[in-house]
Amino acid sequence: MYCSLSSPRPARRAGLDFAGGPGDSAGMQQVSPSPSFASLTIETSGGVATVTLVGPGKGNRMGPDFWREMPIAFERLERDDAVRAVVIKGSGPSFSVGLDLIGMGEELAVLLAEPNLAAERVVLHDLIVRMQRTMTCVAECRKPVIAAISGWCIGGGVDLATACDIRLASADAKLSVREVKLAIVADVGSLQRLPHIVGQGVARELAMTGDDITAERALRIGLVNEVYPTQAALFEAAHAMATRIAKNPPIVVQGVKSVLNYGMGRPVAEGLAHVALHNTAYLPSLDLREAMASFMEKREANFKGK
Repeated sequence: MYCSLSSPRPARRAGLDFAGGPGDSAGMQQVSPSPSFASLTIETSGGVATVTLVGPGKGNRMGPDFWREMPIAFERLERDDAVRAVVIKGSGPSFSVGLDLIGMGEELAVLLAEPNLAAERVVLHDLIVRMQRTMTCVAECRKPVIAAISGWCIGGGVDLATACDIRLASADAKLSVREVKLAIVADVGSLQRLPHIVGQGVARELAMTGDDITAERALRIGLVNEVYPTQAALFEAAHAMATRIAKNPPIVVQGVKSVLNYGMGRPVAEGLAHVALHNTAYLPSLDLREAMASFMEKREANFKGK
């Protein structure tokens, strides 16, 4: 989690309360912007939900609201059958510059100050684990998640991007696993997910140097799939890709993600056995019938997720 300064905000009680949340998610079709969240907005269109990070301050810093609200937002998206794919982007010129040090400062200062003995360290450990869960909720969302990265993507921004299934960038994007420069071991996902994306050697270079890398290099090492000339072109391409995904059978798309996730780090034989069991359970469907009928009738399929 890379720390970034923002302007001081009104004091709030210490502790990140992940238990509560804004009202019921039933029937979420159009939310633009969501009045329930302070750190993000959600808009839905054509089966695609766009999650926009909105602050605080410039750079969409990750303060207490973000760490509390992101799991709630993704639980809503998970339960909303109208949402088949998700795009995450930042408001303004950047994706996210990471942890809001001012917003989190009061809580962290108490936990890191002397005497900082066992009791304080237990609380700090619990805080880190809860923050890890915020990123894990994105990685474990059954629905495909695309990160649209423009401008700065630093520390926690990289944690969030690597938790997504697909990463796209604009030409002005700059990414950095910068925690090492602040004497912090990155602790909410980058060190665990980056090696699966770019390989051990590059992951170690990025994490040990804390260097900034350009969109062009991110493309070259496989951290992003495509680079677009402008932010507008990036957002258009990300939504278009999510729309293409959303037109496919949703249960099958979710199955593809599940099978790919299961296979990471496992032998091929184990992955094959898993997908054989998966298709034995889920292959019969109305969507399979629709796929065959549309092929025979030479028309576009209309998948219902049944």
